[in-house]
Amino acid sequence: MNASLNFETAAARLANVVKHTPLIYNPRLSEKYGAEIYLKREDLQIVRSYKLRGAYNMISQLSADELSRGVVCASAGNHAQGVAFSCDKLGTKGVIFMPEITPKQKVQQTEMFGNGRVELVLVGDTFDDCLKEALAYTEKHQMTFIPPFDNYSIIEGQGTVGVEIYQDLPDAEVIVMPIGGGGLSAGAGTYLKQKNKNIKLIGVEPLGAPSMLEAFKHGGPVTLEQIDRFVDGASVKRVGNLTYELCKDALDDVKLVAEGKVCTTILKLYNEEAIVVEPAGALSVAALDECKDQIKGKKVVCVISGGNNDIARMQEIKEKSLLYEGLKHYFIVRFPQRPGALKLFVNNVLGPHDDITRFEFIKKTEKEQGPALVGIELADKDDYAGLLQRFQEHRFEVIELNKEQTLFEYLV
Repeated sequence: MNASLNFETAAARLANVVKHTPLIYNPRLSEKYGAEIYLKREDLQIVRSYKLRGAYNMISQLSADELSRGVVCASAGNHAQGVAFSCDKLGTKGVIFMPEITPKQKVQQTEMFGNGRVELVLVGDTFDDCLKEALAYTEKHQMTFIPPFDNYSIIEGQGTVGVEIYQDLPDAEVIVMPIGGGGLSAGAGTYLKQKNKNIKLIGVEPLGAPSMLEAFKHGGPVTLEQIDRFVDGASVKRVGNLTYELCKDALDDVKLVAEGKVCTTILKLYNEEAIVVEPAGALSVAALDECKDQIKGKKVVCVISGGNNDIARMQEIKEKSLLYEGLKHYFIVRFPQRPGALKLFVNNVLGPHDDITRFEFIKKTEKEQGPALVGIELADKDDYAGLLQRFQEHRFEVIELNKEQTLFEYLV
């Protein structure tokens, strides 16, 4: 283990600040996967994510002079809340840079936890954009930058999640953790491997932002040109140098999970377990299908990393889930030029359980004759083949937009 890391000392430092979050056995998931599955509920942390641990661990070790000048951070949301809470607790000023696309709920929560001690600056489209601005501001004002993941004090603080897991379930055999920049998996992974070299550690990234997996493939961190920002708490273009080195030694596997699968998992956790998770918080549970053979018969811990989900995003989450599950399809439909075509479509092409969720004629000058954008929700994904067959039988020309990504993004 790196000599700079002392996880037990960090845990003692945080003992009166952070919650020792519960490790809860989940009967439903355990039965489904034939394993003993526990959820490490960091969504129940004070700021509803584990990020408080690293932020407070670092800020609390600053000198009186450093604290008097204040701190700066760049964050998509959860790290910002951890820094804001720490600033209020330790009586220091914070300037927090967030991407302009950060959900309003996270912005408001950050202001609340800062309790008047933090200034928020919304800038750039990605984390990497606002990071650049934050670093320039830090240098100009001679403040201390609190990085979101690539720092030993931050990694050490996040690693206290592993300390608690080991205290509560020392015989755990598999740990499944989300990866963003890598602070959690580096810290908790390093600590747990130190305590039990046979434990299996599985990291999970969103399919649209596989920065750690690409780092493993290339033998070091690489900057991804494009990322899908939907899983905002775990979507970074580049992992840290320190986190990469630690994860390289600690992690046994890295899984990728599609954003649509993450959405399905968010809805299932809410509907079946009454657990509210943000997209990054759902990654570990969403990955269980990918590692079902590795976990069968084992004691498994899934880290639920955060619960800061903006209710305004739920419609988007439901839509992405339906598309991923093959239950929602969009078409451009060209109706046959004959009387009653629309009635024929409703009565004969749609199945008994199909539901029209969207219908609009594309050309305003050809209403009821020109092509229409049609959204259809199915009761079962296997109904799709029959729907396509009926389109053909009744001579409706269709373009399947789900298979035409450029058209889909433009029209839907």
